[in-house]
Amino acid sequence: MRRLFPSARPDVSAAQPAGGPAETADGGEWSLEELADAYAYPELPRTDAAGGTDAASGSWLRANMVGSLDGAAYHGGHSKPLSSPADMRIFGVLRGLADVVIVGAETVRHEGYRPARRREGFAARRASAGQGPAPAIAVVSGSLDLDFALPLFTEPWVPTLVLTGSAAPEDRLAEAREAGAEVLVAGDGALVDPARAVEVLARRGLRRQLTEGGPRLLGQFAAAGVLDEFCLAVAPRVALGSAARVMDAPEVETPAEFVLESLLEEEGFLFTRYRRAGHQAPEGGAPLRGSVHESAE
Repeated sequence: MRRLFPSARPDVSAAQPAGGPAETADGGEWSLEELADAYAYPELPRTDAAGGTDAASGSWLRANMVGSLDGAAYHGGHSKPLSSPADMRIFGVLRGLADVVIVGAETVRHEGYRPARRREGFAARRASAGQGPAPAIAVVSGSLDLDFALPLFTEPWVPTLVLTGSAAPEDRLAEAREAGAEVLVAGDGALVDPARAVEVLARRGLRRQLTEGGPRLLGQFAAAGVLDEFCLAVAPRVALGSAARVMDAPEVETPAEFVLESLLEEEGFLFTRYRRAGHQAPEGGAPLRGSVHESAE
């Protein structure tokens, strides 16, 4: 894996947001620990016992998606045909760093989501950050049209969360709770408010947030102005067809600006990391670091 931006220079400090090892002649394969440092979340403000820190400013929402050269978010209804071993390795690292993984109901159905795994290689790092053994999965659904018999709901390391609106069907709410899911209301009426979803999770202490889409959910977060960081893997493949783009939402009046933080490359795949322009890491924003062992693979 090669770091293309920022370019490796002797004067680049280890605390630089891009992180990662110094550049080598052949790029080489980055260790799991080096990737974890490269993608470390900023240090977030401490909250008091009552969660007194403003939830929106005290959280960080990162998105991770893969897309084709022509902008498709999937091929044949799935993202796997666009992925690669390096993409999956980064996918695992981002999960290993997060408190919670936020995903839309349609993506849960199409991708066959399962609970996040407990990774021994991240145990020490997560413990030092005050995190549990695995990130929670938070499913966003207004209708609760979900199969609550799936292992995602019945066999997680930590209870799966369901974010829904205040008008969600009572029978579906009961079924979700019976399966062991924790239901959180994050919207008035039938829909989930993206900004409120971020806040509701942050007030539960789930402040290092990762969303894996799908495209509609990611578009909603971006349109609401709550997406802090976007990690986009660009696959050297052309999908064609009618697949949605990596963000799928109505056009906004003014395109939102993002700033390139880092760019990695492996086997033609580009791994970009963008931060919302004008939006800095919270006060004291040094990246959270710790040890990671290669057994996490």
